[in-house]
Amino acid sequence: MTDQRFREAVERYGDMVFRLAYSYLKNRADAEDVMQESLLKFYMERNDFVSEDHEKRWLLRVAANECKKLLRSPWRRRTDSLNGVEETAAFDQPAQTELFRQVMALPPKYRAAVYLHYYEGYSVKEIAGLLEAKTSTVQTWLMRARGQLKVKLKEAEAYD
Repeated sequence: MTDQRFREAVERYGDMVFRLAYSYLKNRADAEDVMQESLLKFYMERNDFVSEDHEKRWLLRVAANECKKLLRSPWRRRTDSLNGVEETAAFDQPAQTELFRQVMALPPKYRAAVYLHYYEGYSVKEIAGLLEAKTSTVQTWLMRARGQLKVKLKEAEAYD
């Protein structure tokens, strides 16, 4: 792979890979590490990609696997998270901030499915392939995520 081609791919896919990793890990530093590792693997990959869509899917699959690997690591299980310190994105409207906060409170598999479906526009079948799950499982994750978000957002609305 040429350096120019790699730079173009980083420009095209870097943010997307970071957002997927952040949706899994809820930590900016870990998401940056996963993004860097995924892009390094992309750079080192010797097989040619059939299309841009193939590149994109390959990178998302690698990023998802890197996130899962990091979540399973013994180091992560033995350390305490900084739950009191929330990294939140800045949004124009309070409703967007609340939605983001509630999505980030979902379990990792739900967050990833929601991100890929609603933000990246992947179908349930495509998400199943990316996350190495059955189509019915992804449908269940999305259904449960929507249900949890509906309840939490109604609670937050009633609280305000």
